[in-house]
Amino acid sequence: MTEGDCTPSAVLVADADVEALVRGICFKTGPPRAIGVELEWLVQPAGRPHEPVAPDRLDAAYAALRDLSLSSALTVEPGGQLELSSAPARSLMECVTAVSADLAAVRAALGPLGLALAGIGTDPWRKPTRWLRHPRYDAMETYLDRTGPAGRAMMCSSASVQVCLDAGYEEPGPLGLGRRWRLAHLLGPVLVAVFANSPLAEGHPTGWRSTRQAMWAGIEPGRSAAPPLDADPRSGWARRVLDAPVMCVRTDDGPWLVPDALSFREWIRGGLPRPPTRADLDYHVSTLFPPVRPRGHLELRMIDAQPGDDGWIVPLAVTAALFDDPQAAETAYRCVKSLAERTRGLPAPGNELWLTAARRGLGDPELHDAALVCFAAACEALPRLGASPEVVRAAAEYRDRHTARRRSPADDLIDGFTQHGKDLLV
Repeated sequence: MTEGDCTPSAVLVADADVEALVRGICFKTGPPRAIGVELEWLVQPAGRPHEPVAPDRLDAAYAALRDLSLSSALTVEPGGQLELSSAPARSLMECVTAVSADLAAVRAALGPLGLALAGIGTDPWRKPTRWLRHPRYDAMETYLDRTGPAGRAMMCSSASVQVCLDAGYEEPGPLGLGRRWRLAHLLGPVLVAVFANSPLAEGHPTGWRSTRQAMWAGIEPGRSAAPPLDADPRSGWARRVLDAPVMCVRTDDGPWLVPDALSFREWIRGGLPRPPTRADLDYHVSTLFPPVRPRGHLELRMIDAQPGDDGWIVPLAVTAALFDDPQAAETAYRCVKSLAERTRGLPAPGNELWLTAARRGLGDPELHDAALVCFAAACEALPRLGASPEVVRAAAEYRDRHTARRRSPADDLIDGFTQHGKDLLV
């Protein structure tokens, strides 16, 4: 392709050109050196999580937050959830230190306004209510509502810890792209089970340890499913992007168009309602929500938001150790590769393995066994990655308090709800 073909306004005219673009922009290989995290939080009235936050209070809160000097990017999700996206860090501890400072500043700004951040995978009390009014989210809501309520709940009521890791070396081995891609999809359900933290919705237990993950599984598969793992990562993802349905076609005026069952491949070939451009391709990729999303790096999207001010640090540290330490990566891969049989060749997150992780958590014996092996490998690896004694200790304490006992934060919430009902504070 010529250099001009890569400009945002360039019209895309051939499948092969799009595949080449996707291959280039979504997988950038090299030594795993950078790490990042994206933290989503529910925003609640301090001490009164059952109450809705009036739109004018959210407006005032986010106006105050825009004046903060942060190293992380601060954005707002459709339901008013707050997201902090770290800059790429050169080490685990650089990431932890920078994001911790940003969170302290955000909490200090929200406190005088009577608001607090809540780390939980889904809002336990309030119905999904959209706060942001923008053509993007109008179109997204229209599209997702076609297949049921899960999409709207995901937009407005969910929160996560998303770990971002380099794609890895081009060559084979425990730090190679192919291995890391496969590990992410097989380790994913273990991470779902270990860190499940969303058993309640609209004031009642849902029957899932991770209701948030159940929401993702309930979204239309063209939007949320992973590509087949038996293909080369680049080829599989490029086909996935081309064959995925177009969520919307942006317009300069009026509401954005929401086509019915139009794949990006069909849009290229048909050119209607207008020919797609490179900018349309970039936007289309941003509307796909698989559990592992390649964005040059690998974005792991399956972990529920965690309780406490610093609860997010353990999943970040454990995941980083299992990917970036060669010995831990090899141990984790050998441990989880047998879990592939339980997928029956179906893509995540809608196959039996992922659904069991979301519903039963570590009550599933195989997932519990895998979690113990992976936690042991991670705890051994963290000092080699330069983790502080506090981070190493937090990971070990989490293992002993939760994982070793077949529990996750979801079980703590269920116990609290059983004892206190809606008086439970989260």
